[in-house]
Amino acid sequence: MQIVLLSGGSGKRLWPLSNEIRSKAFLKLLDGEEGNKESMIQRITRQLAAAGLLSSTHIVTHYTQGEITRSQTEGSLAVLEEPHKRGTFTAIALAAASFHTQLHTDREEIIVVLPVDSFIEQPFFQAILRCPAVLAQSAADLVLIGTPPAGPSSQFGYMVPRRPISDDLDFRWVERFVEKPDDAAAADLIRQGALWNCGVFAFKLGFMLDLMTAKGLPLDPEGLLGLYGQLPERSFDQEVVEQTANCAAIAYEGLWDDLGSWDAFTRHLNSQVTGPGQVGDSSINTHLVNELACPIHVIDVSNVIVAAGPDGVLVASKQQASRIKEQLKNNRMPMVEEKRWGVRRTLDYSQHGQAGESLTSKVTLMTGASTSYHVHHRRTEICTILSGSGECLLDGRVIALGSGDVLEIPAGVKHCIKANTAMEYIETWLGERLDGEDCTRIALFWEQAIQNQGLHGQI
Repeated sequence: MQIVLLSGGSGKRLWPLSNEIRSKAFLKLLDGEEGNKESMIQRITRQLAAAGLLSSTHIVTHYTQGEITRSQTEGSLAVLEEPHKRGTFTAIALAAASFHTQLHTDREEIIVVLPVDSFIEQPFFQAILRCPAVLAQSAADLVLIGTPPAGPSSQFGYMVPRRPISDDLDFRWVERFVEKPDDAAAADLIRQGALWNCGVFAFKLGFMLDLMTAKGLPLDPEGLLGLYGQLPERSFDQEVVEQTANCAAIAYEGLWDDLGSWDAFTRHLNSQVTGPGQVGDSSINTHLVNELACPIHVIDVSNVIVAAGPDGVLVASKQQASRIKEQLKNNRMPMVEEKRWGVRRTLDYSQHGQAGESLTSKVTLMTGASTSYHVHHRRTEICTILSGSGECLLDGRVIALGSGDVLEIPAGVKHCIKANTAMEYIETWLGERLDGEDCTRIALFWEQAIQNQGLHGQI
């Protein structure tokens, strides 16, 4: 059995702490096992390891989240990067193509797909481990996992079982699906024995490969990636689940929650206050989550989320906080980016008319870590080393770096920086149009870049 985690999202639901690069799955706000704070992706990685499934787990994510994914999972997952966001069907197709062509996985192998950002407890993975047996017992094309609804809700999809429900089977046949009904319709579905859809899909690899062939998609990742920009955005639920008649579901009765809003997320925080500040006693069911250095004080305001970070400040009723998505049409570049190698914090962004744009950041590079070996086509970079020591691979030349050094990297020049000791430097971008798209990666790690240049003796 192979596990595929789906990670992504626009990062708007839990703004300002989440953004396009650090989506909700990466927010380190949940309590870990050892009293530390962990993110949803760190939590599910830990749970997969406890279930003995981590070594067979892959994760599919947009390339802008590749670095933070590797950082928070400490390299324990195989990461597949998408060049564009094209929905869950295309993401699963990329994983299937990788299994088929690169790993030569048998068509009979069971693939189980689950979202990275569900809040679940360890018994949920026992339901996942049952998927192969239920696929064999039922001879279904798809096996899903559903949970009995806690009450009528328009926030979830519902799976309606066929009648009568047999007590002799270890699963339920699914008759139809209803996506996010109103409360009255949801109440009626619950009376029919419907389950909330937990977003887990189990199938044989050959089932997905046959679907891809029928839709004219390549079965190799290189061919599929070459078409990504032209592919429509496709949901696996709409493209596959709702079109598959032979579908079974496992009923799971433990804790499951979709942390897709501040209202849901704060239910799993053990303190009203995270970060500097206070919430007064008269502020009932109010939470403060503050990533800024300055304290925030909340007095006599109930049922509110106050969230503050480098990208902005949100004050909203918990019930209506998700409306922030409507106000973030032209969201600016994230002010903080967590990378595999460290952290980049934006200090200033300016537009200079015909002279172009400038962006200044403070970069913290961990000891022994390095940026990727890459090239920018539309911008010049100027790096001023504040502390620490390291090296720069600049178009095939290794240059020593230390405190006080200034390095200019013109557009079109390949480069990467490695920290021999922890480094901090100021990085300024200058160009006509500055964005994260202007980057072509050549090698992910320093050692790969050195070997690429034939400089083995200079590592």
